[in-house]
This record gives sequence, C-alpha cells and structure tokens, in this order.
Amino acid sequence: MTIRNLESALVPRSVAVIGASNREGAVGYVVLNNILKGGFAGAVYPVNVKYDAVLGLKCYRHVADLPEAPDLAVIMTPPETVVDLVGQLGKRGTKVAVVLTAGLDAEMRRHMLEAARPHLLRIIGPNTIGLLAPHVSLNASFTHIAPAAGKLGLISQSGAIVSSVIDWAAAEGIGFSHVFSLGDMADVDVGDCINMLADDDETTAILMYLESVPAARKFMSAARSAARVKPIIAVKPGRHAEAAKAALTHTGALAGADRVIDAALRRAGVIRVADLDDLFNAAEVTARFQPLERGRIAIVTNGGGAGVLAIDQLLDQGCELATLTPATMAALDAALPATWSRSNPVDIIGDAPPARYRAAVEAVAADPGVDALLVMNCPTALASPVDAAAAVASLVSNGLVNGKPILASWLGKQAAEPARDVLRKAGVASFDSPAPAAEAVALLTRWSSLRKSLERVPATRGPQSVDYQKVQDILEAAAAEGRALLTEPEAKAVIGAYGIPVPEIIVAVTEAEVVLAAQKLLQTAPAIVVKMLSKAISHKSDLGGVVLNLKDAERAGAAARDIRARVEARYRDKPLDGFAVQPMIRRSGAEELIVGINVDPVFGPTILFGKGGTAVEVEDDTATGLAPLDEVFAGELIDRTRVSRLLAGYRDRPPAKRDAIVGALLSLSQLTIDFPAIAGVDINPLLADADGVIALDARVEINPARIAERGPNASLSIRPYPSGWESTIAAEGRSYTIRPIRPDDAGLYPAFLARVTSDDLRLRFLTPLKAISPEMLIRLTQLDYDRDIAFVALDQASGELAAIVRYASDPDHEAAEFGVLVRSDLQGQGLGRILMKQLIVYARAEGLQRLDGLVFEENKRMQAICRELGFSVAQGADGPGLVRARLSLAS
Repeated sequence: MTIRNLESALVPRSVAVIGASNREGAVGYVVLNNILKGGFAGAVYPVNVKYDAVLGLKCYRHVADLPEAPDLAVIMTPPETVVDLVGQLGKRGTKVAVVLTAGLDAEMRRHMLEAARPHLLRIIGPNTIGLLAPHVSLNASFTHIAPAAGKLGLISQSGAIVSSVIDWAAAEGIGFSHVFSLGDMADVDVGDCINMLADDDETTAILMYLESVPAARKFMSAARSAARVKPIIAVKPGRHAEAAKAALTHTGALAGADRVIDAALRRAGVIRVADLDDLFNAAEVTARFQPLERGRIAIVTNGGGAGVLAIDQLLDQGCELATLTPATMAALDAALPATWSRSNPVDIIGDAPPARYRAAVEAVAADPGVDALLVMNCPTALASPVDAAAAVASLVSNGLVNGKPILASWLGKQAAEPARDVLRKAGVASFDSPAPAAEAVALLTRWSSLRKSLERVPATRGPQSVDYQKVQDILEAAAAEGRALLTEPEAKAVIGAYGIPVPEIIVAVTEAEVVLAAQKLLQTAPAIVVKMLSKAISHKSDLGGVVLNLKDAERAGAAARDIRARVEARYRDKPLDGFAVQPMIRRSGAEELIVGINVDPVFGPTILFGKGGTAVEVEDDTATGLAPLDEVFAGELIDRTRVSRLLAGYRDRPPAKRDAIVGALLSLSQLTIDFPAIAGVDINPLLADADGVIALDARVEINPARIAERGPNASLSIRPYPSGWESTIAAEGRSYTIRPIRPDDAGLYPAFLARVTSDDLRLRFLTPLKAISPEMLIRLTQLDYDRDIAFVALDQASGELAAIVRYASDPDHEAAEFGVLVRSDLQGQGLGRILMKQLIVYARAEGLQRLDGLVFEENKRMQAICRELGFSVAQGADGPGLVRARLSLAS
C-alpha cells in the first residue's frame, strides 16, 4: 500500500485518543490536552478502561464502545496492547492509526501489520511523536507547541526534530500544512508522505529529515514526481559513516552509502542541506521565493569590510557578483555621497540614514543584471539599525523588491535583533551573518538547476553492440564453479561484449605457453604485459602479479616464472590458474580513469566515475550516480569530478573523446540493467584520450544466488526504459512501429501537433488548447516508467509520430487514467483501437486493477472504441458533458 486511506490523516473528522489520561505529565494527558487546546472541530473520543471522563470528555472503556468508527486513532498504550487495539480499530473501520508507543519488537510490529492489513488500516509509527494537521487545527502529538497553519509540509523520522522545527517556525512566523512524525515506519514511510503532500494544494514545499529510506523505488518515484512541482529539502545525517570495508573492488570502497544517498537525492531533484540550520533557512527561502536561473547578486551595505566578506561567501557558494549597468551607477551617484564605493558591493558609508538605504536598494533592484539583493547593516553610533531596517522593509512586497528576492543580514546581536524583527514582519528573509545568506541565494539557483535536470531531454543511446548471450554464458560458468569473482579475461570479455574496448588477451596456463603467446603478440606490439591469472586471488598488483613493458618472449617467460614463485610463497593454498598475456598499451597523454558498478543495499546499482590509477582511493576524485544512466546523467557524472577539467584538454593536449567516455558509462548502465547477478564492476584504469577509451584492467564480482534472474534488474531504484514492448503493425497499407515513448521523442511532437486539429486537441485534453508548451512536452515524454507509460506509433516509412496512448497510475498502482490521441489525418485507420489494446495488455502485465478515462459525450468514436474493448461507459459525477469509461482488469 502507499497512500490508500491516508487522506484521513490529512483531514480527519474524528479522533480517538487511546490511552488518554487525567494524570498531568502523562503522554495520554498531554496529547489529549493538545488536541483540545488546538481547537480541533471534529469529534474527540478518549479511550481508557480506568476512566469515565478525561479532561471533561466522556471516556470510553473499549474501542467497541465508541459511537462511531473514528477516522484517526492515536495509540499510546503499553507495547503488548497495541496489536489487539489495531485489530479492534480495523474491525470498526478506522482508516489511520498513529502509534506513539515505543518498544515494539520485530515480532510485535509484524503482528500489528497483520492485524491491520485485512482492514486496510494504515499505521503511522510506532515510536512517533504524533500527527499534526494545522489546517484542521489538529495537534495529536506531545509537542510543546502547536504549529501555525501554513504552506510547508514536514516529514521526519525523528520526533525531536519535529519539535525543534516547530519551535523555530513559531519564532519565524512560518506555518505548516501537515507534519508527519514517522518513527519506525512499520507501514507508512517517507515515499507515502511525499505522494500525499505532492498532490496537496495546501503544501507548497516539503521538508524532510531522513534517517533511512525503506522503499527506494517508491521514494524515488514519489520524489521525482513531487520535485517537478514543488521544492523538496532534505537533511540526511550520517555523512561520514564507514561503508564497504570488505569491498572486493575500488568502486565498492569509493561508492560509500552517503555518496549514494547524495546521488539519489540529486537524481530525484531533492535539495540536500547539511544540518538543521540550513534546513530552517532553506524552508524560509523556498517559502518566500521562486527558483533563480542565475544568481547574480548585488550587495548594499554600510560597511565595506562586511561587503567583502559577503563576496567571499557568495563566490564560495557558486553565486555571481552582478555587474551594475551605467544607468544604475548614475542613479546611485545621484543618491549617494561622493565617497560611496562606486562598485558592487554598494558601500553607502557607515553613517547611512534610512533614506540612503532606500534609494540604494531601489536603484539596484531596478538593474536588469541583478537577480537578487543582499542588504547588510553593521551597527554604528551614527545611524539606527532599526530605522534602516524599516526603510528597507517599506520597499518589500511579498519578500520581493521590484520582483526580485531580497535577503538581509543585520550584523551584531543587541542592536540587530529589533531590526531583524522589523524585517521578518515585512517578509524579508533575514540572516545573522553573510554565510547563511549566501547559502540561501545558492539554494535558489540549485533549486532551479535540479528542476531543469528533471526536465532535460537527453538523447537515447545505449551500447553500440551487445553480445548478451556471451555475458550470460560467462556468468553461468563462474556461478557453476561457486565463484563470486571473474578472472580478468572473463571480466574483460564481459565488458567487451557491451562495447567497451579492451586489448587482446591470450590465456596461457604454463610459462611455455606464455612464451608462445608473447611471440604472437610481439609481431604487432612493441611490448607486452604478463599478469597472474587466479580465480582465488583478487588484487594482482599488491602481489607483484603484473609485469609490464616486456619486449621479448624469453623475458615474458621469466616474468611468468617469477610471478608463480611469488604466488606460491605467499599463497600455498591458492593455486595459480595461469597467466594473461596482452599487448602493452601506450597512449601518451591519456588520462587514467576508473569506472564501475556498485550495488547499494538500498538504492541498488550505482555507477562510479573518476580519476583512476593505483592511488585512486587516496586521490578520491570520483562521482557516483544511480543506474540507469542516459547521456545527460552520464555527462553530469563526468562533470562532477576534477579530472573532467583535464579531460577537456589543456595547453597542447587535445580533449579526450567525451562520447567514448559517455559510451562506456552507458554500457555499464545497460550491463547492470540486463544482469541482476552482477554485484560489482571495476575498470581501472580506463585510458581516455582524443582517440577514445580502452580498458586495461577489469574486475567483475557476481552474486551466484541471483544468476537465474533476468533483466530488467529489480534492484534498480529507478525503473529503466521498458524494452521488449516493441512491435510492428499494419493499418490501411502502412506499417507502424509501436514502442514505449522515449525522452527524445519530444522532438517528434511539433510536426505531429501541426497535423492535429484544435478540436481533436480539445477532445483529448478536455479543454481548448492552442498549443502545448515545451515544458508540457517534456512532461509528456519524460516518464517515471514505474507509474506512467505511453506508447507511440511511428510511421516506418517517414519516422513520423502517428499516434500516442498513455496512462498515469495512482501511487497505489491500482488504477490508471488513460488517454489516446491519433493524428487527425490518420483517424479511421484503427490506430487508436490498436494502441488501446496494447495499453490494456501492458496494464494487465503491470498488475493494475482498472483503467479509467474521461471522454466528452460528443466524442462518439472514442466511446465506441471503449465499448468494443470491454469498457463500461456511463455518465457520472465528473462534470456536464462528460462520460467515464472504465475497464476492470482483474482476471
């Protein structure tokens, strides 16, 4: 379950308080008292076998005695009573139970969920501080203060964090739409709450305190969907936790848990902040302002030193210092004394009266090259900080001056506090120092960047050549021997089968065979490499198992004998299986890179990229991204490393072939999609230069227990493109390719829409449309395949888009709304019917229970198709002139 029945947590009409108490200080007393003090208008039912009345309300001995089934129940009784109470509430028809009780062990939690499941009763908790719904004046918690109603949604796994955030918000005059304290998340989790708040009109931004993510795919799907329409800001502690101590690959050691969560949040469009102070500041900024495409900042200050300090902070955060136009400079010259700084920061001098502040801010805010303003004040005996604040506040409307965000930093404490109060009351985001103000501006630009990354249209490109069967055979052979690690030749064969270039390798069992292999390779290569080959020993270089730059066959044989001697001296119980002989690759000026796959226990397969070589873990110049990748995300992965600047070329060194590096990353992404048994890949070094890439060494780790699983990999936290659903059909003498939609199909829409009449658009979208915006096109083509699907019909002769059918499922993945649009000049050929059949087959395969669609009553053709395919078509309560088509998919 996901959001089913959770609407009762957002707007409950009645609440049962189980464990209510008359004893002051008891949790049951505090919770009931908070509900009553808050002014909740619904019915409140105390439940406790000890009392006839609690806090002036009739008290019921048992759940069965309640006059109605409460929408919401709050349980704070001993752990051993919870399971039975949940069962009783479920039978009565209660929708949501918030379990404050701590101390439920794993068995108790399991029995609690078993008692709730038959009744679809949702459980929040256990071990939670309670539930707060400010818009219905409900404080069913033991927080020390009730939050005001507002626009921020808060999701926290820690009750203490909930109390802290509410306390801060009260001082800042910021309110909340809903507050979820999730505790142990036995049932309702973060993804569920994001899904609820994403569709909640009262919520404009979502704050999260995360300690764990129990259902990664649901979380990613929910967050990616919500972040397109409202900001999500998260604190995730544990950045320095040790991880992957026993990793067999460098990739595993470098792709630590925090790097993965960072990659996941970035991919989901979530703004990650470091601590609670940043969360508070981010909440304030996103509550007041819209995202900024650029962060060109103008500073107005009465102290030059403070302005210089602010510049450092802003530049550290990646912001830009605005260049003032001549017109702005002239306006400032007219309003300021001759000694003003004549640059940005605009230093209006320490004796600046309120009128000078006002004039400077007005002039700077009018500059078209300024995106946001930072106004600062240093306390002096020559002017009042409060009066300066009042002057600035008089220019502010909804936190903006001339439509631009204004942030304030009044330095100091005693003199500054009253001034900050003036600014806050005027809606000005106010900070104690330049650092958090700079972070706030940077947050607005990061927010914009993350939203754009969710809406960019990448090219769809996978490996140029794939030999799936070859990889399958290699993995099955290794698993049959009980091995978790492939040999180097096997590993290189695997990555080579997915299009990553590798040097030729000859496997030699004996030293004599090494000599023969060397003779063959030296005919075309100036030198060769001999490496130990062992199914039991992982790292070769630590043992001297690699000998480079061998220029004749006899030296190659001697190198092999030396390797065998070293191995036998150190590992008597681990035999040497032979040697790998390959050409010595010399690529002058090439960069050594590392690329690889690691499987995170929560978020599944991840892709690593960075600076490679023997010192890879010391240099630690790597970036981690979630699979699957596309060209955009692969490019971002490269750009997040320092080595990317070297790859771009410098002095007389040409740029490395970026397409080849991106191709290698996409190959690894596809490899982990296709083969769930792959537990890790390490390619180090991958040489990269202007000629392309080549993998000099590779290590592949497998999980033999998963060898029978087939792709797409169920461990992926983001569902990949649903390949395998492509077909060819014929209609009226034309051939069409039918396949799931891809992001780059956005380019096909303009020509398609040009041949769709305005009336057909109206019938499809149920409203008059003159055009579809670029943003809407991106949303129509960039789908979360876990909850949405669209199939396109492409004319095989011209490649043009002929028709589209789609559905968008609810978060419970139970029902989906469908829509179909056929190009106006191709209607009557049966394309709509064919696509609808495809959609029905896919929906059944996905386990959906029903398909729903709204159709205009005048659209008789669509109604006829629906009836022919088994839909019921009936007028309902959806609006005048509309009928609802519904198809049950249950078998």
